[in-house]
Amino acid sequence: MNAVVKSRYPADYPKLQSSLPGRSLAWLQNLRANAFDRFAEQGFPANHEEEWRYTNLTALEKKPFQLASKAIELSPEFLARHRLADTWTVVLVNGYFNVLYSILDGLPKGVEVLSLAEALEKQDEALESNLGRIVNDEHNLLAFNTAWFSDGVLLKVPAKQVLTKPLHILHVVTESDALVNTRNLLLVEAFAELTIIETFVASAGPEALAYLSTSVSEVGLSESAHLEYYSLQAEAEQAYHYSGLYVKQAKTSNFKHHQFAFGALLARSDIDTQLSSAAECELNGLYSGVKRQHLDNHTRITHLEPHAISREMYKGILDERARGVFQGRVIVAEHAQKTDSQMNNRNLLLSNDAEADTKPQLEIYADDVKCAHGVTVGQLEEKSIFYLQSRGVDAETARNMLTFAFANEMVEKISCASFHDQVLHLLLQRFPQQGIEQEWL
Repeated sequence: MNAVVKSRYPADYPKLQSSLPGRSLAWLQNLRANAFDRFAEQGFPANHEEEWRYTNLTALEKKPFQLASKAIELSPEFLARHRLADTWTVVLVNGYFNVLYSILDGLPKGVEVLSLAEALEKQDEALESNLGRIVNDEHNLLAFNTAWFSDGVLLKVPAKQVLTKPLHILHVVTESDALVNTRNLLLVEAFAELTIIETFVASAGPEALAYLSTSVSEVGLSESAHLEYYSLQAEAEQAYHYSGLYVKQAKTSNFKHHQFAFGALLARSDIDTQLSSAAECELNGLYSGVKRQHLDNHTRITHLEPHAISREMYKGILDERARGVFQGRVIVAEHAQKTDSQMNNRNLLLSNDAEADTKPQLEIYADDVKCAHGVTVGQLEEKSIFYLQSRGVDAETARNMLTFAFANEMVEKISCASFHDQVLHLLLQRFPQQGIEQEWL
């Protein structure tokens, strides 16, 4: 039997508890207390848990991270580099909503975007009935976020409202050894439509900062609501990152998610969506690891009612001693007849020392369904390299071109031009660029 390793974080919790938002709300204090008790008893998830068998979090206990500072200045050059053109922008610095750096002028009537901490102080009615209720999981890293979160974003989009440009949520960490925990609640009413782009970066050079960043988003989509959601994880090289995205889809709603993971020493992404009748879900992902990076991707799609459709495609590119993990799970409930679901995971290994662990799962309890999954793990085909060489391309450039073509299928799904260019720039930095120039693409 595996012994539980007690965490060192709970000992410091009483000192910072008074600084966390929502101290006057009994329901929130109860939610936090239950999460804290769970984490204090069991600590971070361990390898003996099936959902965490490929990812070791013991490094988080070697040097406990401390709650980050709130008052930090960002240079105009940094903001210009990371803001996206033609978007509304919310900036969170070290986990705190920063009004000064955010750009929200001109939001359509009825759309609310505000600090989650501020909304808690105002006792917004939407919070008690939704916060912590959309989440469909109970693992201890999620409990850690629930107990420790300091701020985040509350978004409410009224019925039939269509946002003409994306909302960009930019997370910035400025300190080494920092602990940054955010929580987002995004509520989209019937027939509304919008695009959200969420990015995670550090303010210093990519190799300079070591910190722990956790972010959990709960999304409620009402009937026939449409949400396209992009996530870019470009944390510092020595950072630890966790993100959880939990979505509840009402009937005929549509949810598309595009995940890009390039940063952090160790990163874990959980995406969980529950589909009602005739809802549609599409999950796309690209993870690219180098050096000793560990990039873990978990998805769970639950078909609760009939006639729902889900599509999933994740691709991994792993070089040097990097390790990529994909665990995709599709659950079809007993009454979810006429379900149509497809899942694919493809991995490209550029080094003999790189590793890909993949585990697709189908749990089907209905008998009238169409479900399939596929997995590939391999290296570049020598015959494809030879073909390009026969056309005058040197071997290294040929490998780069084939690797880029493998990844670019996911990048081309991005509809926002400024975000597309940002992701493309980061992708081209992942391998030598002989023969490929961004301005050509």
